[in-house]
Amino acid sequence: MDILMNAVQTLLGMGATAILPIMILILGLVFRMKFGEALKAGLLVGIGFNGLGLVINLLFSTIQPAVDFYSKLGHGYTVTDMGWAAVGAASWSVPFAPFVVPVIFIINIIMIRMKWTKVMNVDIWNFIHMLIPGALAYAMFNNVWIGILITLIMAVVAIKFGEHVAPAWQDYYGLEGTTCSTASFVLMYPIFEALDKLYSKIPGLNKVNVNVDELSQKLGVFGESSFIGIVVGVILALMTKQNVTGVFQMAIGFASVLVLIPRMVAVMMEGITPIGGAANEFMSKWVGEEDTLLIGMDVCLGLGDPTCIVITAIMIPYTILCAFIIPNMNYFPVGILSVVCYTVVMPTLAHRGNFIRTLISCIIMITFIAWATNVFAPEATMMVSTTGLKVKGMVTDSFFGYNLMNVLLEIIHRLFMM
Repeated sequence: MDILMNAVQTLLGMGATAILPIMILILGLVFRMKFGEALKAGLLVGIGFNGLGLVINLLFSTIQPAVDFYSKLGHGYTVTDMGWAAVGAASWSVPFAPFVVPVIFIINIIMIRMKWTKVMNVDIWNFIHMLIPGALAYAMFNNVWIGILITLIMAVVAIKFGEHVAPAWQDYYGLEGTTCSTASFVLMYPIFEALDKLYSKIPGLNKVNVNVDELSQKLGVFGESSFIGIVVGVILALMTKQNVTGVFQMAIGFASVLVLIPRMVAVMMEGITPIGGAANEFMSKWVGEEDTLLIGMDVCLGLGDPTCIVITAIMIPYTILCAFIIPNMNYFPVGILSVVCYTVVMPTLAHRGNFIRTLISCIIMITFIAWATNVFAPEATMMVSTTGLKVKGMVTDSFFGYNLMNVLLEIIHRLFMM
């Protein structure tokens, strides 16, 4: 078991930018692609993902002066926001982690073979979205088998909900041959579908359909992503009393992010597209002529959409505002800022880019995430401590607010175990 644990930790220690090219290369060879073509596909996916990570880091560094400004205004923050990376790494330390990873792949293959799904989830880096609820259940019930069960349930959820999302995902985002298999976010999608139906019944709101693409065409250069980024950057800089240099840096930083994200997604798709074609040819021979295979990928593929980009730029300052408007906030939501861009992908998809509906849903979502992350800090601390990670005082992370399996487990803990 120790050898398997070390192997898994070594693999994960390589990071997503190294894991993804390897996974895509292996998939390409399995799907009977030539080695050179599979290698090129893997490299392009890795390069695109790495570039996307660099752009997201640029976004964080751009908003950091604003975060510092607002954090100084607050007081009484007794809970530490660890950030998703630390919590995700901790989840791999539970005793059943090395066992469930191969089991997840085996379950996925069986489901495909039995025609229970068309999704092949290759997004191993995001297995933390399954492991964290499993680790939380393990900590709450002190039972390894319950932890394993919750983890495997989330693995199936990622596959089946990914299949549910697939038609809209491919149609709206244009990501043919793929779907989103990031468990936390696809699990939220039906909620936004329900909200979209609700909005359609509200007089006035049901007739408003502001589309960022169409608006950009009407406004010309003033509707382009670069200009929107500059405007958002200048406004945020002035709100946080930055000097002249800070205003320019924030403006250009936002503009750069809004322009570069779609470019990086395009590079990733250049690598994924041939894999999707090879997968479908392979499936027609292996399973049946009418069957296709969808490659389950990271939610970040949706970030290139103009509505996602603009809504992200708006929700970042709103997330900071939550620290001041939500009663009894015990933490400053720095960690949530690193996932805001990913959370907007599913609302945008459910509302097909309708800017007003997406904005309303994102305000509701971010408010809930910030509130739940605060309220369920004791459960977050329990889970992190159980993994052996030493922490001082109370800790939390947005995973305990936006992963709905975590929220369900936390509610069970409050109602029946405290």
